[in-house]
Amino acid sequence: MQVSVEATSALERRMTVGVPVERIETEVNKRLQQTARRAKIAGFRPGKVPMSIIRQRYEDSARQEALGDLIQATFYEAVVQEKLNPAGAPSVEPKAFEKGQALEYVATFEVFPEFQVAGFESIAVERLQADVTDADVDNMLEILRKQNTRFEAVERAAQDGDQLNLDFVGKIDGEAFAGGSAQGTLLVLGSGRMIPGFEAGLVGAKAGEERVLNVTFPEDYQNLDLAGKAAEFAVTVNAVAEPKLPELNEEFFAQFGVKEGGVDGFRAEVRKNMERELRQAIKSKVKNQVMEGLLAANAVEVPKALIGNEVNRLRVQAVQQFGGNINPEQLPAELFEEQAKRRVVLGLIVAEVVKQFEIKPDEARVRELIEEMASAYQEPEQVIAWYYKNAQQLDEVRSVVLEEQVVDTVLQKANVTDKQVSYEDAVKPAEAPKAE
Repeated sequence: MQVSVEATSALERRMTVGVPVERIETEVNKRLQQTARRAKIAGFRPGKVPMSIIRQRYEDSARQEALGDLIQATFYEAVVQEKLNPAGAPSVEPKAFEKGQALEYVATFEVFPEFQVAGFESIAVERLQADVTDADVDNMLEILRKQNTRFEAVERAAQDGDQLNLDFVGKIDGEAFAGGSAQGTLLVLGSGRMIPGFEAGLVGAKAGEERVLNVTFPEDYQNLDLAGKAAEFAVTVNAVAEPKLPELNEEFFAQFGVKEGGVDGFRAEVRKNMERELRQAIKSKVKNQVMEGLLAANAVEVPKALIGNEVNRLRVQAVQQFGGNINPEQLPAELFEEQAKRRVVLGLIVAEVVKQFEIKPDEARVRELIEEMASAYQEPEQVIAWYYKNAQQLDEVRSVVLEEQVVDTVLQKANVTDKQVSYEDAVKPAEAPKAE
């Protein structure tokens, strides 16, 4: 087999492969012999059909099949021989494809970039330090109580924080408009759910009262047909209910799976969950800074094939997330290209760090991570056993740990400063990276 390779760009390769005629004929004859054993032709017993008749009837199809298989087999043989690492399927163009001649074809494809990850010392990382204080736990208890607020009917006038049961009809220039009417809808005053002026106009209203609200839709309202227009809403208040926060008692604790220990036991469970959230938040923010630093310090040319594959994955994810019967391929590739390129580049850089520093997943850390995730469940041992019985899930955890070890490796060389902050500041979501 003859092979020659031409670099047509930094990542594209044009490989010419020649396959000897003897190898082609061997493959053709092999297929014809297989056909002869099973061919059913009138006048002959199975397996007794003369090869001349088999060849006359089936040689063309056997040759086409053999040539297709040979292209696939010799392509991979050639890239191994030439020590190439294809980043996608090749585009194959036959040059010679005739009976009795050697097969010659040209395969054009991209290869993975070869590079060394550098610039570790230029990466600046601010590592947050925080503790969960008693005050933080108190605040979280109030949040949990508010999330479980119940509303009880009252006879008094409505005030901010009350929940109103409403009927309303909205009109613009005396005409009702689509989406401007509702019956029996529930609205908490002060929630900001309605356009400016609507909720404020109902403060002081009582059950059974009717009010007319004159409001104006904001200029940036999502429905452009209504943006900036004045509207009139005729509102009937069916009922007024005030918020009631649940007591910190056994019934409340049971909703969160805490059945023993009373207030102290519940506080301990809440603190444990907050500390887990804190660790994850700090770890995530450090990782984001490391990844941003690696991206900034390493310009990597990316194979178009890899970006295309990632775009297709993002398309499928978008359809799954937002639902609908849309074909993922109908979504414009441009919507995903920037994100796809970023993910591909990061994947290549992380893989190269793993290779450069010969990093392997630390099984003790894998176990520790699984135990931490399992601790959020009522039967943690069952969750741990489930992970170790599911190879795919276990491999996903190993990938997470491997990425954490990459971050740790970079931190040893990066410029790291520690900063003491409050729990609240530490768990705030990290800002999304700005598009360049």
